[in-house]
Amino acid sequence: MPYRCLQLSAVLTLVMALRAAAQEGNGTDWPGYRGPERNGTSRETGWTHAWGAAGPTVLWQAAVGKGFSSFAVAAGRVYTLGNSDNTDTVFCFDAASGKTLWQHRYPCDPQPLSYEGGPSATPAVDQGRVFTFSKSGDLFCLAADTGKVLWSRTFALWPKLEGDWQNTWRYAGSPLAMGDRLILSVGQWGLALQVQDGKTIWESPAGHPGYSSPVPYRRADDRAALAFFSAHALVGVDAAAGQPLWKIPWNTLWDLNAADPILHAGKAFIASGNNVGCALFDLTANPPRELWRHKELRTPMNGAVLWQGCLFGFDETRFVCLDWETGQVKWEQPDLRRGSLILADAKLIILDERGKLVIAHATRAGYQPLAEASILSGRCWTTPVLAHGRIYARNAAGDVVCLDAGAGP
Repeated sequence: MPYRCLQLSAVLTLVMALRAAAQEGNGTDWPGYRGPERNGTSRETGWTHAWGAAGPTVLWQAAVGKGFSSFAVAAGRVYTLGNSDNTDTVFCFDAASGKTLWQHRYPCDPQPLSYEGGPSATPAVDQGRVFTFSKSGDLFCLAADTGKVLWSRTFALWPKLEGDWQNTWRYAGSPLAMGDRLILSVGQWGLALQVQDGKTIWESPAGHPGYSSPVPYRRADDRAALAFFSAHALVGVDAAAGQPLWKIPWNTLWDLNAADPILHAGKAFIASGNNVGCALFDLTANPPRELWRHKELRTPMNGAVLWQGCLFGFDETRFVCLDWETGQVKWEQPDLRRGSLILADAKLIILDERGKLVIAHATRAGYQPLAEASILSGRCWTTPVLAHGRIYARNAAGDVVCLDAGAGP
């Protein structure tokens, strides 16, 4: 009997090792806001939503303080920010256990204007460095393994321009690491810094950048470019020199342009809240030509995702699926509201603002939920993350949960 028990133990150990190896092979890092391609889409496969009526297993929890910073996951570590007692803290956790590996603190006003306040930007991890940006303009380059400050800069709030609401909610755009450059939404259409020392490579004139993050894309000639959704326009910029390529005027009440645009196949999708709506533009025309526009998808904060010709996103009052080419509404779901989402393996990972997590088919055929569970209380506006079989989510108060989506204990 003991021999058979040892045999069974060995078999179970082998099975678990093979399972872990397979999941690690299918898992992917999520190194910054909206993922490795900055479009809210993960290439991860092999994860599961079969958690049953009891909901997903909570692998670990943490409290990080108020804020809306999402998660960066790289090399077995998880990074996020929160604010307590007028102090921002950058947290680095072990992805598997939730153990705090290091913290970095600095004074920062949480600015709770019409909401809980706290940091809005998500860290970016690249080449052993983690970059964080505060609401007040504090930029840090930290060693990803130890949290040591490698360099830092502070960007002041700019003077209010005519017809400008200034930056009412201060800085919110997440850093973008691109090779030897760090891109920030600062000024009228952003700036580029050297990742080694933070020195400026190029910068746009002073002005209100809005609250979105830089989005990389490829021009028709395959050269690298960037899109900045600023307070008054979507601006395309040459990544090398920082020169504007095109501009699409887009004015929203309180200059609240926050949802990242989507650039695909020579077209740009723009959306914002406050009853402004959304539109698709042809970037091959000069100036860009409007293809369609309506108010069926008014995204106040979090960007939509594009999958197989369909846009999925949160309108101000519902969850909506639109046809990319025509803008036609394919379906809507009023029970989901003002949350955030990502996409992985043709499935939507949706976090409703009330803390309900939903996994649904990404299809134009209708709303088809596969699993759902209440995972958090309070306000949930922060984008969830899937990485290596784990789903990370948080609420505005800073309660963090790491859920089992196939990683196991």
